[in-house]
Order: sequence, then C-alpha cells, then structure tokens
Amino acid sequence: MSADSALGPAAAPRPASRERAIGLLCAFAVVLVWSGFALSGRLSARQAFTPWDVGALRYAGSLLAGLALVARFGWPRLPWRRALGLMAGAAFGFPLAAYWGFSFAPAAHGGVIMTGLLPFATALLAALFLGERFSRGRALSLAVVALGIGLLASDTFGTYPGAWRGDLIFLLGCFSWASFTVLIRRWGVSAITATTVLALYPPLLYLPVWWLVLPSSLGTASPGAIGFQFFYQGFIAVVVAGFLFTRAVVALGGGLTTTITALTPALAALAAWPLLGEPLGLAGLAGVAMVSAGMALGVLVGGR
Repeated sequence: MSADSALGPAAAPRPASRERAIGLLCAFAVVLVWSGFALSGRLSARQAFTPWDVGALRYAGSLLAGLALVARFGWPRLPWRRALGLMAGAAFGFPLAAYWGFSFAPAAHGGVIMTGLLPFATALLAALFLGERFSRGRALSLAVVALGIGLLASDTFGTYPGAWRGDLIFLLGCFSWASFTVLIRRWGVSAITATTVLALYPPLLYLPVWWLVLPSSLGTASPGAIGFQFFYQGFIAVVVAGFLFTRAVVALGGGLTTTITALTPALAALAAWPLLGEPLGLAGLAGVAMVSAGMALGVLVGGR
C-alpha cells in the first residue's frame, strides 16, 4: 500500500460530520502530546543534555519509526523541494528552537509563545500566501485566546526576567510550525506522507552534523533520561504528533486546528506547576480559563 492511499484522495469520502469528529479528536490529542513536549523539553534542560543532544535523540528515534512507516506504506511520494520545505519548519525550526529556548526560559514561556501564538502566526501566513480570511466569529475567538495568552504571559514572564533570549527563540519556532501548517494546506500533503517525511529524512541530515560538530554531554546522562527522551521526542513528538496534527489540518483546516492547539500553553502551564515546580498566580489561572473559553468558541464557530 502506498503512503498516499492510506488517507489520500482515492479513499472513500467520509461524511462531513464524521470527518469533523476525526479532526477534533486529532486536534485535542495534539494538545496532550504538545503539552508533554513542552514539559519534557523543559525537563531536558535540567538533565545532562545539551539542546543538540535532545535533538539527536529525537532524530534517532524518529529514524527507526520512519523506517517502520516505509516498510508498511512505502517511500513517501513527495518532490524533494516540498519535502525540504516541510522539514525546515516542522523537523528543524520548531523542535530545535524549543530545545534551545528551554535552556533560557521555563515551560510556560515555550507553551505561550510556540503554541499560544500559533493561531495568529498561522492566520498571518495564510492571509499572505493563501489569501485566507476569517469570519467575525473566528476573530472573536482569537481575541479571547489573545486575552488569555496575555494574562498567562503577565503571570509567568515577570518571574523570569532573563528569559527573553529563550522567548525570541520560541518565536522563531512558532513561525516555523506556522509555515509547515500553511504548506501542508497549500500542497495538500496527506498525513502519512508528511509523517514519514518528517520522521525519515531529517535524521540523515542532522545526526552526522551532531556527531562531528555539535557540543554533546550525552555520555554523562542517565540511561533512564536517555530512554525517556528517545521515546517521547523521537516517537511521540514526531510520529504521533506529526500524524495527528496533519490529519487535523486536513479535516478542519489550519485555522481551527491551531485555535484548538492554543489550549496547549494553558495545559502545559498547569502541569508544570506540580511536575516542574513552576507555579501559576491568579492572572495565570485566569489566562488558562480565557484560553479555554476562546478555544471552545473557536470550535463552536468552526462547527457553523
């Protein structure tokens, strides 16, 4: 079976309501995976890794998963220029910005900037390159999300005044993923094809560079830490998240999908409180509530 035949245009059409339900389930699953990505990325900064080591574990794990996908679905049929475009945003720009940024800033910052601002970055790029516009309802939902993100930022950013370097790096990662979102919509890339490309090809480019050039402290890390980051970053964050996100965009469009994933910073910030000792104040809790309300409004508007 080819990669495209699993979910491609030749498949039997699904009813619109079922397709939407599948997209919503995938989008909310992405929120869970991305929240874990933010937490594990911040945790890696406290472990005996350089940011480049975490990237190496990610790509080593994804290479094994990519080979398994090729064995099941065959080699992805995508022109090399398009493959490079997808990899630049989702395989290199987004994760490497996250690992590097978490060296300077906490999990809440990464969640707020990289995923909280994602619907706005995506809307900007979609307007510039796809000519997409959105309704008053969607504008209202984004305004509520923006208010919540602002509250969450006001609560967490003042606690870490030296984190601005990480924040700028996170912003680069946000626009990297937004470009990936726009490209898969523009090119109509199937979920299996995009997932296989992101899992298989980037390790071939990154791992030799890491081995020969980039600083590493992997030899001092514990086997448990290596195994956890290898599995989560290499399989869950690449294969599972990549497939779910692409499938959600195919079903719902980039606008609604990224509105739902704006819930990620709220969930990550809540989880970072007990797990990483990074607490939230009243403004942060109010921001979580506002982001959740804006996301719910976006789903309702998208349903109409």
